[in-house]
Amino acid sequence: MIAPTIVYDLDGTLADTAEDLVATLNWLLGRDGLAPLKVESAGSLLGAGARALIVRGFAASGRTLDPQTLETLFADYLEYYTVHIADRTRLYPGVDQALTAFARAGWRQAVCTNKIESLAKLLIAKLGIADRFAFICGQDTFGIGKPDATPLLKTIAASGGASDCAIMVGDSMIDIKTARAAGLPVVAVDFGYSDVPVAELGPDRVISHFEELAEACAALLPRGANSVRGLGSLLGPPDQNG
Repeated sequence: MIAPTIVYDLDGTLADTAEDLVATLNWLLGRDGLAPLKVESAGSLLGAGARALIVRGFAASGRTLDPQTLETLFADYLEYYTVHIADRTRLYPGVDQALTAFARAGWRQAVCTNKIESLAKLLIAKLGIADRFAFICGQDTFGIGKPDATPLLKTIAASGGASDCAIMVGDSMIDIKTARAAGLPVVAVDFGYSDVPVAELGPDRVISHFEELAEACAALLPRGANSVRGLGSLLGPPDQNG
């Protein structure tokens, strides 16, 4: 039997990136004399990629952007964010343990994010987890982003997996819609950037810590029971700060 595949969203799922993302947006807003936005507004700003973040951020400040201005701001955003991508960004508690446990259990692991691929790979490398993933997909990898099912399905295929033996893990409506469009079960974390309680969005399971992920996957993918056996003991207790 083919090994199961688990595909993670990045921002708000594996890593708490909000401070660096909003700080970059605020740098753009500040250049135009606009007031900074609070990081607490991340839930309504993040998830659809950098261009959408810029459009939403300027709209929240009462400014609409024409396509040419947006592309100029996008280029500036990428340049600034590349330098500051991991100033305050950190993995969520339990992520490193979970990635190690799933790897030891023989699962294929991948990332499917609406970040630009080069930035996703840069951040994942800086966080020290690049070797855990068979494939990393960004918004530009296949020419279309989530919630279209294409990037998720192609990520699974590129990882050597099969869509009938795969699970999506995310934090937002975009991730849930993507999984549904691809016909995959989806686990949602409740500590990410959804602007409504993620449990209200209809995921198959909700977890509050990555120590709960193995049990959720075992329940959703019974055909992978042999591969999830022993995951609980590998994960161990929650982090002290989690």
